[in-house]
Amino acid sequence: MSARERSYAAVDLGASSGRVMVGRVGPGRLELTQAHRFPNRPVRVPEGLRWDVLGLYAGVLAGLRAAGPVASVGIDSWAVDYGLLDADGALLGNPVHYRDPRTEGVAEQVWATLPARELYAATGLQYAPFNTLYQLAAARGSAQLAQARRLLLIPDLLSYWLTGEQGTELTNASTTQLVDPRTRDWARGVAARLDIDLGLFAPLRRPGDPAGLLRAEVLEETGLSGPVPVTAVGSHDTASAVAAVPAAGERFAYICTGTWSLAGLELTAPVLTEESRAANFTNELGLDGTVRYLRNIMGLWLLQECLRAWGDPDLEALLSAAAEVPALRSVVDAGDAAFLAPGRMPERIAEACRASGQPVPATPAQTTRCILDSLALAHRRAVADARRLAGHPVDVVHIVGGGARNALLCRLTADACGLPVVAGPAEAAALGNVLVQARAQGLVGDLADGRRLLTRTQPLTRYEPRGDTSRWDAAAARLALE
Repeated sequence: MSARERSYAAVDLGASSGRVMVGRVGPGRLELTQAHRFPNRPVRVPEGLRWDVLGLYAGVLAGLRAAGPVASVGIDSWAVDYGLLDADGALLGNPVHYRDPRTEGVAEQVWATLPARELYAATGLQYAPFNTLYQLAAARGSAQLAQARRLLLIPDLLSYWLTGEQGTELTNASTTQLVDPRTRDWARGVAARLDIDLGLFAPLRRPGDPAGLLRAEVLEETGLSGPVPVTAVGSHDTASAVAAVPAAGERFAYICTGTWSLAGLELTAPVLTEESRAANFTNELGLDGTVRYLRNIMGLWLLQECLRAWGDPDLEALLSAAAEVPALRSVVDAGDAAFLAPGRMPERIAEACRASGQPVPATPAQTTRCILDSLALAHRRAVADARRLAGHPVDVVHIVGGGARNALLCRLTADACGLPVVAGPAEAAALGNVLVQARAQGLVGDLADGRRLLTRTQPLTRYEPRGDTSRWDAAAARLALE
């Protein structure tokens, strides 16, 4: 491999699986292959729902061993969750899963001290019951938090185990509800009013910053020859995915699809208005001073849980059958917190349809079509609301992540939004991860340069909207969503 062509290991951890991908970057070249995939199975123990972070770390080591020689390693994962370390740097128990019910009712307690309106004006973060801020409030008085001397978000915890060095990557830190999106630094006033010790957090890092070198023990375990640097990337997987949106110019919206759908805009400044808060939009930080202005939607979690309940039938056959079901027969509010917890998803969707006076899905195909129509409707609403609240024009919608492979979802989203949809890349988070590493080593230029490289090298599919949006207007009215 030439000096202008290098390989990078992208550790990309999702809510149900993790993988180590190898990205090869050179002049006009960006290729991605999977070195190793491993499950991410949360464990329910007497004290609640926990992540098996040791299993994840073992999967990362196995993946680095399979990846072979690399010029750098970068780690991205889901947001908000963290591990606590004691004074010796040892982990205090397995990290709590964001779907654990410990934060129920906690937000109201926080707002009694710092009203929601003031909290949003200071941090720009949407309300979600599992935000790190609420998790810390729920943990107050616990033996673990009393013992803790350091808090590391999940990618930073794994990076610490690989290198022995501690840091807090900014894009992920921005999801804690403890960062001011205007200054791109800690919201010290918020932390002081809520008695949260910011000293628990390691110093902030930014995408592209060095995060240490693989420890000798890690080199031995993985068979890699050192030195191998770890590079801070957009360690919130959505930050990495948005970095890999193959957009030209600024007039675009994006939908990062997977377990969640994150739908919104890339802006140069946050939107901190009360109207924005009421619409439940968040201002998270991205690369190069950008703001990810978006709304969280329940996403393909709805379908994943149904598939699990049905015994994991063949997905392609199910989607083909769903495409034959009459459009918009039944829809649900895909943003409803009633769908957040696992279990009984087909029954809960049926109950929601029954409660709103719509036909109740009677087959897996009908339930699947209900889910995809509902997600397209939620995508439409999020894009329209973001355009209005930010005063930002949109000519095209980019769908990246796993949902880019779902042709029916992409087509329905184009129809619902009345805008062209460009689907791909499906591996956006890993590609964005790789691009930041390559950029740190001078192989890629700025964000626009990386996006041009993606457009030239990655398969993309364009979907044009069909017909007008009147039937989608009627479906939204049915749920009183607009």
